[in-house]
Amino acid sequence: MKTLPRVFLFTILCVVFLYIIITYLLQDKHESPHSYNKIISDNSRVLGKISNANNLKITSESSLSVLETHPSPFNSKLHKIVLAVVACGDRLAETLVMIKSAIIFTSSDLVVIVFSDKKLIPSFKEKLNEWRTITNQSFSYEVYPVTFPPEENAEEWRALFKPCASQRLFLPVILKHVDSLLYVDTDTLFLGPVENVWRHFEKMNSSQIAALAPEHEDPNTGWYNRFARHPYYGKLGVNSGVMLMNLTRMRAFQWTAYVIPIYKEYKLKITWGDQDIINIIFHFHPEKLYIYPCRYNYRPDHCMYMNVCKSANDEGVAVLHGSRGSFHAIKQPPFHAIYKAMEEYQLGTDLYMNLYMPMKNYLDLTSSSNCGKVRHIFTKSVEKIIQKVDL
Repeated sequence: MKTLPRVFLFTILCVVFLYIIITYLLQDKHESPHSYNKIISDNSRVLGKISNANNLKITSESSLSVLETHPSPFNSKLHKIVLAVVACGDRLAETLVMIKSAIIFTSSDLVVIVFSDKKLIPSFKEKLNEWRTITNQSFSYEVYPVTFPPEENAEEWRALFKPCASQRLFLPVILKHVDSLLYVDTDTLFLGPVENVWRHFEKMNSSQIAALAPEHEDPNTGWYNRFARHPYYGKLGVNSGVMLMNLTRMRAFQWTAYVIPIYKEYKLKITWGDQDIINIIFHFHPEKLYIYPCRYNYRPDHCMYMNVCKSANDEGVAVLHGSRGSFHAIKQPPFHAIYKAMEEYQLGTDLYMNLYMPMKNYLDLTSSSNCGKVRHIFTKSVEKIIQKVDL
């Protein structure tokens, strides 16, 4: 009888030991790669530094109290398109041309959110107020000063690739009143209804938090698959110049909790700044990303060597991305031609005579370039809109 307590104790110890072994094996089975585990393990310390990723505080110097105080436009989220852009340095004029293109091609209620250097804010307000008057208040706007986590090196983040472009990485915790938005780089132009991009939110599944276009269509000219020294999404990576962001889902995912540790881990290996950070995150979480066709982020790479964007060939370019300064140089004449036509167009005037015809005439002068040989794809969406207006 004395042996019974010993047997019982031995049995209990065996059960506990087996439980520990099974638990360990199950955890090990689902582990991420080693380098990523290190990043994730840093999250709690980083979150402590920035007062929790979902409660990020803005420094008094960048207080949101200085924002444009239009009535909040987000009461009816389903019926508004929210467009966000970050503009610093010499990007004022380029950004305004982009916003103008969005106003032209949007029939829904449009909300424009601008993050900018403080010195540029008065210029943005002046021009946007003028356009609101011209267009009978067809859009509303908010202007935010650029801000970064208070305990991070703000100047280091500002200088990451394009001036202030990394601000976009922190939108989920700054714009807590916004459910979803379309972020675009300053060097983009809408050539068709903004609604066509926005509708891809409806095509995303319940786990996807963002939408992007591929960085390349052809592996022979791909950058990430040939030169990247860090993880990236899929086979060719993604381009972050036109990005649908479901901020509500990104907050639930704790997006910002990944951003800072990943930057610290890979900052000596990244080339394209915030775009590389986005690629790294979606490399480890590919199920969180929705991919839309290249016509929604059409760049010189799609036509400078050969015509590789099938969706643009079939339906026309929806969003033109003048990457690498192609809007302002003659190296890619069609991109410069379209930007020139959009820059010269005055809101409220005749679309056919003052936008479409100049754009077509400027494009006809570029027929000898590779991209100029497919110039019809740049005006295809514009033509459809003008035909509807005429009807």
